[in-house]
Amino acid sequence: MTKRRAIFLDRDGVINANRADHVKRWDEFVFLPRALDALRRIAASEFVVLVATNQAAIARGLTTEAAVRDIHARMTAEVGRAGGRIDAVYYCPHHPDENCDCRKPRPGLYRQSAQEWDIDLTRSYVVGDAMADIAAAQGIGATPILVLTGRGKEQQTLLRENNHSDYYVADDLLSAVEWIWRKENLAP
Repeated sequence: MTKRRAIFLDRDGVINANRADHVKRWDEFVFLPRALDALRRIAASEFVVLVATNQAAIARGLTTEAAVRDIHARMTAEVGRAGGRIDAVYYCPHHPDENCDCRKPRPGLYRQSAQEWDIDLTRSYVVGDAMADIAAAQGIGATPILVLTGRGKEQQTLLRENNHSDYYVADDLLSAVEWIWRKENLAP
């Protein structure tokens, strides 16, 4: 039987607006323009829709794991009400210095989700706004897409300076989904 395929999405800067002080509770969460449109478009596909996000604000004591779970539950519910779909959210609660396997660009979140959802990572996509997302995608053999929302523009400069070139650049999540649909020959 053929394994499933996924579209992995970073959260902050891809689905919702980044905040310099981190999104710590639901009232700080703001969907980016066209993000709900993109999630509605993905919902009709056979792709598994997974969020993979670093949430070091937990380890830094800026928010709690319960608050982050609440944000994810409300985000998923809002996406569903808008006609979209997020099948699961995976997050790393650790500080960058903890050297865990789940903090992107390391593969832990992706491997865990691949096992739980029977996903072929090499036939999947990773959409993010940071060098860590692109490096993670390349590390697991997925197709990387950098969106220019969130930190995407400044991260694109870093990617170029570090000789990363094997990724697609999209204006936002909806543009990324439209590119995937063209690449896959899927109806809009």
